[in-house]
Formats: sequence, C-alpha cells, structure tokens
Amino acid sequence: MSINNSVIFDNHPLSPAAETARVLTNRLRTAIKGRDDVIRLVLIALLADGHVLLEDYPGSGKTSLAKALGESIVDAEKAHIAAFRRVQFTPDLLPGDITGVNVFDMQAGRFEFRHGPVFTHVLLADEINRTSPKVQSAMLEAMGEKQVTVDNVTYPLDQLFFVIATQNPYDLAGTYPLPVAQLDRFLFKIKMDYIDRDSEIEVLETRRERRAAPGERLVERDELVVARDLIDKHVHVHPAIHQCLVDAARGLRAHKNVMQGSSTRSLVLMVPALQTAAMLSGRDYVSTEDITFLAPYIFEHRLALVPGAGDIRAVVKECMAAPLEKLTRMTLSNSTG
Repeated sequence: MSINNSVIFDNHPLSPAAETARVLTNRLRTAIKGRDDVIRLVLIALLADGHVLLEDYPGSGKTSLAKALGESIVDAEKAHIAAFRRVQFTPDLLPGDITGVNVFDMQAGRFEFRHGPVFTHVLLADEINRTSPKVQSAMLEAMGEKQVTVDNVTYPLDQLFFVIATQNPYDLAGTYPLPVAQLDRFLFKIKMDYIDRDSEIEVLETRRERRAAPGERLVERDELVVARDLIDKHVHVHPAIHQCLVDAARGLRAHKNVMQGSSTRSLVLMVPALQTAAMLSGRDYVSTEDITFLAPYIFEHRLALVPGAGDIRAVVKECMAAPLEKLTRMTLSNSTG
C-alpha cells in the first residue's frame, strides 16, 4: 500500500486531517528517499497516537526520518517543548537521563526539576536495546501514560508525544532484548531493508537539495491533535471489524506454534491505526484492505513462537485468513442486501 498524495475530501469533515497528512508526507518524502512504506507507517502511528520500533541497519536514514518529522512540527504556545530530541541508549544510561532529575538550587534553597529529553514532540530512542532493563522500563510510563514520575511527583508530557525507537537486527553484543511489556507499547515494529538501487542513486544526487528546507509549510502541533480527533470521529468502524480483530487475536493465541499471543491492548491500539490507514487511502470507513496491510506490523512483534516454529509472518497470515474471509462475506452480504 503506497502513499497516495491525491487524497482529497471535498467538503468533508476529514479534509483538515487529509491536508495535514499531505503536508507531512511531502516533507518526509523530500528528506527521505525510497522509504514510502515506512513514511506511511510512521505517519499512521503518529496520527493514531502510537509509537514505532524500527529494526534497521546503521545509516539507513532513521535519524533523518525522525528529525525531519520533528522539525516539521511547530508549537508556538509551548516553546519550552522541543520539536525533536535524540537519546543514544548506552549501557551506562540512567533513568534520570531520560525523564529528568531534581537539582538543588542554592539561591532559591529548594529542589528544581530539570526536564529530560522525553519532554518533546518526537523522541528518537536510538538503539534502545543497548541499555539496561531498568532504563528501558523508565520509558513504559512515558509511552503508555504520557507522563513521568520523579521522586513521587508526576509530570505530564505533551499530548502529541511520539517515540521512534531503533534497534540493530544483527549486532547482539552488549544488548538487552526488549521485554514483552515494552514491545507491547509499540504500535508497529518495522523492519527496514536497504533501499532499491534507483532510490540509492537519488539519495546521492539530491544530497544538496535535501539539506535545504522542504517547500511545504510547517505543521502546527494543534493541527495534528485536531487531525487525530477528526479521524476518530469521522472514520467509521463497523462492528464486524471489531469481531474480525478479536477472532484473529484468539486464533493466534490458540495456534499450536504460539507460546504467547497478542494482547487486548494491541487490538485497542489497532483501531485508530486502521482508521488512519483508511483516511490516507481516501476512505471514511475501515475495510479489509486496511487490516491486511497493518496486521503483520501490529501482531508479529507481540508473538512468541515455540522453538523451530518457522516464519512468524506465515503464522499471522494463517490466523488472519478465516476472520478476513468471514468479514469479506459479511461486507458483500450487507452490500447486496
């Protein structure tokens, strides 16, 4: 499913959301070449209020993608919140290096809280699996509840807070595998491969142009918040869609090769993602096309297979087949009835 820049909702409540998505898409495509599918998934996650885990090779453009996204957002009312922050996760990183710490002010005679890099709109958690589980767990509250607690005081994050985390698929030395609870906080896990030859040539040929500011305007932070609300209100989700998702999840949990299935949380997170995918395809209703497109990115990283079970994507496809077929039949029945 590729990016469709021609999506237009004339005189439709979704028009502002579609325009916001168009601007962000064009800005990201200017900065990143050969990654249209990744851009689409990242944009879906942002508008669906989720987070993304990228499994990639060094130098694949992850920092450029996250930075281009963060620098596309402007927030005039909250100038103290950075648009983009990058944290390099290392074994000696401490939770306070992410959330912030209390520092004693000698002149005021009291402790003052110094905000950490988590207080941002877009956070790049680079090589998140290189730090200890204690530091990884510091991200759970931020990602799940959009707040951090330091010395028994809770500090809210911005409503737009969005995490792009990365991990290297091959360099396992000195890494700590992400726990299930951490993985479940990510809406998508996206495996990035090398870009195709033509795109790689384009990267070299456009290196100067890509340093310049993209032609599209910046996107206001409030525009993104409004877009989320419009998508939630005006993209219809038929009850049969909910049934399909639950049946697929239950099928995965019961599969002979699955030791641990997907959570109910994953289904809750999937609904706004499906709505956003539908909007980006020019529809105000969720269809089987959206489920087929997003299911692998949502389910695969949440499953634990028995040893020697084989391809995890094949298991997901097998368990999705019957619910999708049932959904298709119901849709056809309703359309002809």
